[in-house]
Amino acid sequence: MATSIFHSAKSKRNGSNLHDIETSIEEQIEHLREEIAAFAKIVGENSAKQSKTMRAHAESGLEDLTARGEELLRELQHGYARGTREVRRTVRQHPVATIGAAAAFGLVFALLLSRR
Repeated sequence: MATSIFHSAKSKRNGSNLHDIETSIEEQIEHLREEIAAFAKIVGENSAKQSKTMRAHAESGLEDLTARGEELLRELQHGYARGTREVRRTVRQHPVATIGAAAAFGLVFALLLSRR
């Protein structure tokens, strides 16, 4: 009978130890869940901040690129207009030479095509 009392007390102690361990593990798991949720919140906030910063940089870069493209387009248009004026002036000043140059260009072009 004495053994059964000790055995009963021992099993109660082991049972309570297991219960304490289970409770401790559950508390640790809950704590980890809270830490993961906090970490996810921080990551989300940082991602939102970084995306706003990256978007601002991209928009700024796009505006700069657009402005530079418009400037290059204006320069090309001015260059084209200037080249057109130069060609017209040259043709008016030297009409015979222009016709001779066009004929020579046509002859060279015809020779190159006939070799194929």
